[in-house]
Amino acid sequence: MDALISGSYAGGISLKSRLRERQSPVSDPDTLYSLSFSTRFPKFSFKSSERRHYANCHKMSAVIKGDGSTDPVKLDISVSPRVNSLKPSKTMAISDHATALVQAGIPVIRLAAGEPDFDTPTVIAEAGMRAIREGYTRYTPNAGTMELRTAICKKLKEENGLTYTPDQILVSNGAKQCILQAVLAVCSPGDEVIIPAPFWVSYPEMARLADATPVVISTLISDDFLLNPKVLASRITEKSRLLILCSPSNPTGSVYPKKLLEEIAEIVAKHPRLLVLSDEIYEHIIYPPATHTSFASLPGMWDRTLTVNGFSKAFAMTGWRLGYLGGPKHFVAACGKIQSQSTSGASSISQKAGVAALGLGHAGGEAVATMVKAFRERRDFLVKSFGELDGVKMSEPQGAFYLFLDFSSYYGTEVEGFGVIKDSDSLCRFFLDKAQVALVPGDAFGDDNCIRISYAASLSTLQEAMKRIKQAQLLLKPAVAI
Repeated sequence: MDALISGSYAGGISLKSRLRERQSPVSDPDTLYSLSFSTRFPKFSFKSSERRHYANCHKMSAVIKGDGSTDPVKLDISVSPRVNSLKPSKTMAISDHATALVQAGIPVIRLAAGEPDFDTPTVIAEAGMRAIREGYTRYTPNAGTMELRTAICKKLKEENGLTYTPDQILVSNGAKQCILQAVLAVCSPGDEVIIPAPFWVSYPEMARLADATPVVISTLISDDFLLNPKVLASRITEKSRLLILCSPSNPTGSVYPKKLLEEIAEIVAKHPRLLVLSDEIYEHIIYPPATHTSFASLPGMWDRTLTVNGFSKAFAMTGWRLGYLGGPKHFVAACGKIQSQSTSGASSISQKAGVAALGLGHAGGEAVATMVKAFRERRDFLVKSFGELDGVKMSEPQGAFYLFLDFSSYYGTEVEGFGVIKDSDSLCRFFLDKAQVALVPGDAFGDDNCIRISYAASLSTLQEAMKRIKQAQLLLKPAVAI
């Protein structure tokens, strides 16, 4: 990431002028279709791109010529209504676009994706290479190797207080696949999936893929973006099938204290149809005094909780694509059935690496602790730096590697040469254009007041990004009295 910011940054030079200087601007249509920057498309926005995406997904036809005939034949090229209902992932789209800009020679600092900048620890990488050298390159059982599932059971027992047997564990190609399969396995058309906001961008879309209805419950920055049990109780209906909890949270970094989880569990226990999906992928990236509690470990919750975890974040194994699901056997078997008809088992090489990762010791041992220490240092730097800006509100994250900042006091500001800052979308376009820093609009996470910054980049990169953001912020004045 440091390479992205080599050379001097010409403050005040926008991407528009940078792109004019280059003879071969970014041209990949798949990258550009879903992004919006005043630099390349003056009237283009993240939101307008989504509207065009939906419009283009309605029933369409193409005229082709039949074999040996001059008569045109209309081919139906429409896609499924289920797919039409989905929004593209804005975090993936922004990350792809920022990467394309960098490849075009524009020194954009990419703080959109949640991907650690660390290399996979050597012991883990060596285990993967050894698997290749020893010919461990064939299909594994659909649910994962017995070796890895046994190691996962041991980890969950010792670190989370959860007792599972290997047939209650499903290993998949990343935690994301585990979550999607869980939603598909337990939800029926018309069911409701309760999702606290701010949320990870994929939760509502996964509910829609299952023909379920996402029910979004907003939280407050003054409550550290944590779900209010009383509000939860008021939103549960006979259609409520699944509650999704993420702790530590993406995008807020909030960590649910055990007492609050116990209050939520008491409410859940009153509704026989309601299950809980506990996304614990950031479990090890947590900053004391905050502590992690697995929801399934609470009284009465084991039978109705699907616990998702993985290796991508804590072990810096994003490209290895390895995650797992633990839960009651009948639910896990249903998820396995879906997997058997889609991807089948995860990579044999990655699973060997996963065994090595779990062998590093409690919570990943020293290798993970070193990374977490660096994340905390970065968090502290950003919290201090953004705290120096007028009109910015924040909840200090207790885990993960994201900062979710409320910039809404600047909405309504008009910037010469750019236009009006109307929302999180236009604010992120402003920072990309004027500071050449890629961030994610909060509307992607269900809170348009905020923007998300990932501090999974080096401290020197964050320092340069902060310098640029502060320069650009001089062009802004809070439109709302502070």
